[in-house]
Amino acid sequence: MLSAADHTSLSQRAAASIRHPLARALLVLTFTTGLVDAASYLGIGHVFTANMTGNIVLLGFGIAGAGGLPVLAPLVSLTAFLVGAGLGGVLASRLSARHPRHVASTLAIETVLVAIAAVLSAAIHIRPSTVSGDVVIALLALAMGVRNATVRKIAVPDLTTTVLTMTLTGLAADAPLFGGSGKGSTRRTAAVVAMLTGAIVGALLLKTSLTLPLAAAAALALATWLVYIPVARRGLDSASDG
Repeated sequence: MLSAADHTSLSQRAAASIRHPLARALLVLTFTTGLVDAASYLGIGHVFTANMTGNIVLLGFGIAGAGGLPVLAPLVSLTAFLVGAGLGGVLASRLSARHPRHVASTLAIETVLVAIAAVLSAAIHIRPSTVSGDVVIALLALAMGVRNATVRKIAVPDLTTTVLTMTLTGLAADAPLFGGSGKGSTRRTAAVVAMLTGAIVGALLLKTSLTLPLAAAAALALATWLVYIPVARRGLDSASDG
C-alpha cells in the first residue's frame, strides 16, 4: 500500500531521471498520444481525442461556422473524455494506494478500447461525420480520459502524456538562456520529442491505413503494461523489504 509520502517519493524519483521506469512508461504513452491524435484529427475529421484544449478551440470555431469545422465530433470527444476521466477518478480513489494495480487497470482499459477502435477501423470504412466515425472518436477519447485521470493522480511533473503547454512554458522559463537553472530540461524535452515523434509516425502510418496508428497505439499501451507493471511490483516489494 502506498501512503501519500510514498506517492510523492515515486513521482519525485520519476521526475529526477527519464531513466526511471515510470518516466519511461509515461514517455511511451506520450508517444502514443501523437499516434491517437494523428488518427483522429487527420483520419477521422478535425477532432482531437487526447488534446481537449484543442477540441475546445475547434468546437468554438465550428460553432462560429469557420472553416467548415464540425461541431458534433468535438462534442462527442469531449463528452467521452469526461466520462473516461470520471471513471479514471473512481479507479484512482479505489486503487491509488496500490500503484501497480492502479496503472495496470488503466493500461488494460486503454489497450482494450484503442484495440476495439483499431478493429472497427479495419472492418468498416470510417468517415468523418458518420456514426462509425463518432464511435471510434468516443472509444479513443474514453481511453484518453481514463489515462489522464490516472496520470494526474501519479503527478509526475511535465509528464502528463497529453498536453505540452506547461511543459514548454517550464522549458523556456527555466532555461539558462533566460537566467534559469535548466532543471528539468531533459524531462521536458523528452516529453516534447515523444509527442512530436508520435505525431509524425502516426501521420506516416495513416497514409497506409487508419488502422495502423490505432493498432500501434494499442500495442504500445499493452507493451507498457507488460514491461512496467512487473518492474513496479518488484520496486514496491523491495521498498517494503527495506
